[in-house]
Amino acid sequence: MPNEQYFSKLQRVQELVVTTVLGDLPALLLGPKLRSLGYGSIFAQIGSPIYIQNGVEFNGTSCIEIGSGVYIFKGVRMDARGHKNNKIHLGNRVAIERNVDIGCLKDTCIHIDEDTFIAPNVCIEGPGDIKIGKHCMIAAHSGIYANNHNFADPMELIKYQGVTRKGIVIEDDCWLGHGVTVLDGVTIGKGSVIGAGAVVNKDIPPFSVAVGIPARVVKNRISKDLAKVQTEK
Repeated sequence: MPNEQYFSKLQRVQELVVTTVLGDLPALLLGPKLRSLGYGSIFAQIGSPIYIQNGVEFNGTSCIEIGSGVYIFKGVRMDARGHKNNKIHLGNRVAIERNVDIGCLKDTCIHIDEDTFIAPNVCIEGPGDIKIGKHCMIAAHSGIYANNHNFADPMELIKYQGVTRKGIVIEDDCWLGHGVTVLDGVTIGKGSVIGAGAVVNKDIPPFSVAVGIPARVVKNRISKDLAKVQTEK
């Protein structure tokens, strides 16, 4: 245990040195190029080419995997600290726009698969596992929260009653509109569209269009027969 703690502290010092030196270099000083080269020493995995703009905050880089062709823009915060089993994975060609916040707690895996786009000011938070599939589009100001506070005992402060962590799955080719909130324990089926401002608190079948608070399915994108075939595959 002492050796593990020492190694963790050493990793944190190395992370701080590298990100402090390279993190705020602007494009005019070849910042993105230098970051793509220098960050290979602190991340669990990093592909090539990648583009990381200046002003991105990383914590727990030894638990972060970044694929090839990934774009991460200014103001993004990615935090995988809290446990050695945490993992944040960005697949190939993922784009993370400005001011997105992605965070783990203990034993959390956040997996964003290839060709998915995360728009500005989105929040993606554990501690439950979160899986976002391929070719998804998550619009600005959306929130994906894989936890829920317990509050059954009115005599105890809510913050001391713990949380549940069932996890969230957003399958391939989903589009979440502006300001959508996805709550813990939800699976959004492949090819679904969630209307702006919706609050998703229960599962959404594949190829659905869902709107409202709470979100309810108002339309299926394909015929019932074809939907059945797609679901069975």
